[in-house]
Amino acid sequence: MVKVENVKKKFTKYKNKKEKEEFYANNGISLEAKEGEIIGILGPNGAGKTTLLRMMAGILEPSEGKIEFNGLNYKENEIEIKQQIAYLSGNTKLYDTLSTYELLKMCSEIYNVPEQKAEERIKELAQILSLESFLYNKIGNLSTGQTQRVNIARCLIHNPNYYILDEATTGLDIISSQVILNFMKQEKEKGKTVLYSTHYMEEAENICDKVIMINKGIVIKTGTPDQIKKDTNTTNLREAFFAMIGGVSDEE
Repeated sequence: MVKVENVKKKFTKYKNKKEKEEFYANNGISLEAKEGEIIGILGPNGAGKTTLLRMMAGILEPSEGKIEFNGLNYKENEIEIKQQIAYLSGNTKLYDTLSTYELLKMCSEIYNVPEQKAEERIKELAQILSLESFLYNKIGNLSTGQTQRVNIARCLIHNPNYYILDEATTGLDIISSQVILNFMKQEKEKGKTVLYSTHYMEEAENICDKVIMINKGIVIKTGTPDQIKKDTNTTNLREAFFAMIGGVSDEE
């Protein structure tokens, strides 16, 4: 289980050379994710989704609150936790001159995956994420959707238990998006925990067991898609979100 308790992350921004202002990108966020669940972190750009996922991945340290994986915290168990998670950043750049296979092989060595198991895992991921047709092509020659599938595959080479995916389907064509969504469903069936951020409300509505709606750094609603629609008397999550924030504002 992943448990986030009252997590806050404070940053400082400078208005000019002399004036600075502190603000919270996340302000008191709590959530739980169990084995075999897909949890959607939903909200507009700038809502605080990426900051939250970076803290869950151990890249950023919370200003307050705590994050635990099966009762383990980063301060005392960082290596053990990171061996169990896959983190996909929204802006990761890959080595253009390597082939898909070469990149996955390199990542398997970083994670100390034995050679035979690495070969088996690469073959498995190639099938699951439909990489076979470009497994030996240079990454620089791949389409955006193909590159994103490779990006996900390199995070999974060590067969983690927890997936933390930041905007995994943003900007992808319908085929690549569906491959990734089907992958999430398959991993859920294996008992894996998937947490992923998106601003595609319709996508989350179709795949998530539970969603966490965030706006301006705070959680405004948590529940199953059906529960949220019922509570807000709406027919979809997009309508539900706008109902809770009072419509579209100039600040969004």
